[in-house]
Amino acid sequence: MTIVELDEYRTVRVAGLRPSPADRDLAVSPELRKRLELRWLADGDLEITAGSHVGVVSLDCASIHIRPKLVGRELAVLRMLDYASGLSALRHLDTVRDLPGAGPHLRDLVCLLLTVECEALLRHGLRRDYVRREESLPAVRGRLLHDRQLLRRFGQLDRLECRFEEFDANILDNQLCTTALDLAARTTADEKVRARARRASTEFSSLCPAVVVDHRLAAQVLTYHRHNEHYRQAHCWALLLLGHGGFADLYATSGPSGQTFLLDLNSLFEAFVTRLLEEAFHGTGIAVRAQPELKESIGYRDGRRYTTITPDIQLTRGHGQTAWRRSVDVKYKLYTDRKIKPADLYQSFAYATALSHVGSTETPTAHILYASDRDHTPEEVTLRRHDGSTAAQITALGLNVPSLIAALGTPKLMLALTGIRTAVTSGEPVPRITH
Repeated sequence: MTIVELDEYRTVRVAGLRPSPADRDLAVSPELRKRLELRWLADGDLEITAGSHVGVVSLDCASIHIRPKLVGRELAVLRMLDYASGLSALRHLDTVRDLPGAGPHLRDLVCLLLTVECEALLRHGLRRDYVRREESLPAVRGRLLHDRQLLRRFGQLDRLECRFEEFDANILDNQLCTTALDLAARTTADEKVRARARRASTEFSSLCPAVVVDHRLAAQVLTYHRHNEHYRQAHCWALLLLGHGGFADLYATSGPSGQTFLLDLNSLFEAFVTRLLEEAFHGTGIAVRAQPELKESIGYRDGRRYTTITPDIQLTRGHGQTAWRRSVDVKYKLYTDRKIKPADLYQSFAYATALSHVGSTETPTAHILYASDRDHTPEEVTLRRHDGSTAAQITALGLNVPSLIAALGTPKLMLALTGIRTAVTSGEPVPRITH
């Protein structure tokens, strides 16, 4: 199969492919077009335009790998995801980095991490629990269901309708792992990872036969306690692989067939920055609120609401008319070498104005934090009235994401957090993170 690799926010043109009807259907599907643009041109070439989603899309005629560039490569994305989730699920990161069969793309790395976690569960011994069953048996086991016996087997004594509880490993904790391992064993591109996943899948299936598990429902009903806490990391990778973001939000889009696996770096970067700000302002009295709705900001003259605006993050301190409020808009866009788009400026000016107080001597201020691959001096953009006075201002901060990811888990992260806190509250430059 032809493998086509391209970086995020890039366009490539590939010749010599023969698309199947399924490939053409997938190219025009609304769900995929929101994340990746595939255009079959008149001359037979395929034009691929990537955005902020990274991962893999498998066609019958080619496998398309969209690789992260701005934040680093695949392991950097996983570290970023791990930090944003707050679950410390990358405890085997060093092991994965050292393995030669780590896979050519992000999805194979997720499959490998799932397999490593499931292997640890097998060594520990799979969890068992009492499962209620209702079966027709030759002898009484548990409780005889008299009403069902009369309705189904009136006058028959060779089979008895019983309800009993069995201590079994075929429970949701294991079913989710079995389903994800089965998908990994069938669809992983890397041979070594696929063989390893197949072995783990076989062992899991022998104790917990594969069943159809609704991973979205499983994500909602799963709860963790002292008996199954050690399953949490395996479930995170399983949910991510099966199509649900098992890390605090829906970052990935994939299907049960394994045809697509696309990680949304827009959502992931927003969650990453939110976690950074939460740690940066911890203990300062400033609260970090994610996705706060400003319901009354835009309305009709008579007070009726017209629409709701929602900043990505709002920083608040105090209450009432004396409260200090700032909006933070997070952009995973390439603003390091070009100007911020007017639409993003208008949006932040609206947030700054909506959060300001009448009679306040402070200029309404908002912040835009965007991803960068290097250090960048913050820029201030002002909105001026007709007389030249400042109506509002925006501080745009470029976060050196590769340096921040490298600093995770080290004392250098505290220096970075201090710099971010200073820049957001007073507009001072963000200190450089040295390695």
